[in-house]
Amino acid sequence: AGIPPGVLNVLPGMGPTAGAALAQHMDVDKVAFTGSTEVGRLVMRDAAMSNLKKVSLELGGKSPAIVCEDTDIDEAVDGTHFALFFNHGQCCCAGSRLFVQESIYDEFVAKAVEKTKKRTVGDPFGDVDQGPQVNEEQMKKILSYISLGKEQGATMQAGGGRHGNMGYYVQPTVFSDVTDSMAIARDEIFGPVMSIMKFKTIDEVIERSNANTYGLAAGVWTTSLDTANKLSRNLRAGTVWVNCYNNFDAAIPFGGYKQSGIGRDKSEYALEAYTETKTVCMPIVDPAWK
Repeated sequence: AGIPPGVLNVLPGMGPTAGAALAQHMDVDKVAFTGSTEVGRLVMRDAAMSNLKKVSLELGGKSPAIVCEDTDIDEAVDGTHFALFFNHGQCCCAGSRLFVQESIYDEFVAKAVEKTKKRTVGDPFGDVDQGPQVNEEQMKKILSYISLGKEQGATMQAGGGRHGNMGYYVQPTVFSDVTDSMAIARDEIFGPVMSIMKFKTIDEVIERSNANTYGLAAGVWTTSLDTANKLSRNLRAGTVWVNCYNNFDAAIPFGGYKQSGIGRDKSEYALEAYTETKTVCMPIVDPAWK
């Protein structure tokens, strides 16, 4: 591609070895990390303890997807389904806290469950909707959260277990009657688990959406421009999608509020993390305005 030798180098390895070495190295001036909030803290620590290198972080999320009563329910069901189940639920900005206004809640849940039960799981190289989770550890983590959802009183409407007895497959799962205090509503599960909660007013859902340590993204489904504007202004999230989800472009900045990260990827804003501002002052002999 015409890139000079040494500009692009690939250093394979695991986080505790290769990643830590880069974060701690005195000759590395900038580190960008995408991953968990837990590891992001370690990257920042190593950067601070070495040469105070610049750090940009794109970390975890527990993004709210808000469905208002004036929306087209079928479109919202399709949109929120994609927001959660995309990439088997293994997506940092997954719409994993689904808030539905109470007047349409029952109808929405019924349609969301119906759609989820049609989802096919299997070999990702075949004609299926969902493949395996990334490894056994992640599969077991997801299954443990499903168990917590049952134990803490959520209503399991679909799925709820392992798919088959080979591979790291998890059944597409839907919970209704979820409350904010439940683990499935608070924690990043990183899997195909949909948690549907009920809300009454826009002010209420803003407060509840923001009552989380993460702030990576959010989704809004409404036909009201006023509602869309109010929500997008007040939600503490780096990206707010309106009547869509997971729409990306190289020109659109992406990054999070709060513990979802520092800095932005993509767009001209991303360049700030890789550049330095320098001020140069010098006297001018015989200036024109003298």
